[in-house]
Amino acid sequence: MADRTESSIVIDAAPGVVLDIIADFEHYPEWASEVKQTRVLAEDGDGWADQVEFTLDAGAIKDTYVLDYDWDVDESGEGAVSWTLVSAQVLKALNGSYTLGAVGDGTHLTYRLAVDVKIPMIGMLKRKAEKVIIGTALQELKKRAEG
Repeated sequence: MADRTESSIVIDAAPGVVLDIIADFEHYPEWASEVKQTRVLAEDGDGWADQVEFTLDAGAIKDTYVLDYDWDVDESGEGAVSWTLVSAQVLKALNGSYTLGAVGDGTHLTYRLAVDVKIPMIGMLKRKAEKVIIGTALQELKKRAEG
């Protein structure tokens, strides 16, 4: 069963700016250090990515996988972006979401992630990898949006 980890951060940028960074999969390897490569496999009619392939190296977890995205956001960028795992070699589950809300002139961003792997892994290592993925993603996203 997949454990779930959650963390939040306030970013000094409007939700629309943060959402644009989240949706710009082509540039993930520039700011998300554990993401080594991305490729958009399918888009909906509005230009939102429906399926994206990632190559991940997060220490204990290394894999190439495909995620299916759901975009439930308004024009200001507020709402939720969620994803579910379609296929992977090592991962059994990688489901999560970003929830974006306006706070003053910035964005309150919550990242939820549930990870499970096909190979036996000590729970402590898996939780550490989840925390590294979330912590790094939030800090690097904040740096990208505020930079």
